[in-house]
Amino acid sequence: KVGLIDFEEISMIGKGNFGLVKLVRRKASQKLYAMKVLSKEQVIKRKDVEHTRTERNVLRRIRHPFVVQLRYAFQTGNKLYMVMDYVQGGDLYFHLRQEKKFKEPVVRLWIAELVLAYGYLHQLNVVFRDLKPENLLLDAEGHLHLADFGLSKQVSSHEQSLHTFCGTPYYLAPEIVQVSKTRGYGKAVDWWAIGVLMYELLTG
Repeated sequence: KVGLIDFEEISMIGKGNFGLVKLVRRKASQKLYAMKVLSKEQVIKRKDVEHTRTERNVLRRIRHPFVVQLRYAFQTGNKLYMVMDYVQGGDLYFHLRQEKKFKEPVVRLWIAELVLAYGYLHQLNVVFRDLKPENLLLDAEGHLHLADFGLSKQVSSHEQSLHTFCGTPYYLAPEIVQVSKTRGYGKAVDWWAIGVLMYELLTG
């Protein structure tokens, strides 16, 4: 069984509303990982218990080259920990700000990798719902890895409709914007977000 004692903290990678992400090293293997640290108190306060549980459960099932891999999950009295592969190239938002826009062959490769990742998730009946450059990490070879499953949803069947208004405004599909108790949406919202992302990467 793996716990906090098995890792040494190296530095802080990121800080957000959700908590902290730290760069850590597993003492036994000396391998680097990204450790997401969540305060139980904050998770309860923000009514994020269901989202947090979904994120952990979804990530436990996923094994795909273009999705960040969850390796360990554990907790202490007041904190939750998710230890994932460390993807060292930074997020796509950082690179987009640096480059302003990207050439078509580069964008074509990234979108193809994203399409493969989404196809895999949808086969598992997982809707991602929060595509944006900040949730796409680049590895040392320049390949994309989908990260942050906090808003993802496991549906019970291909036909099940969702009715939660969530996501990042720029990337929301019309059916999320128009969602109501009687009017839901499905996996197609993920494909809409890919179109928005592709346009943004090509045009700046």
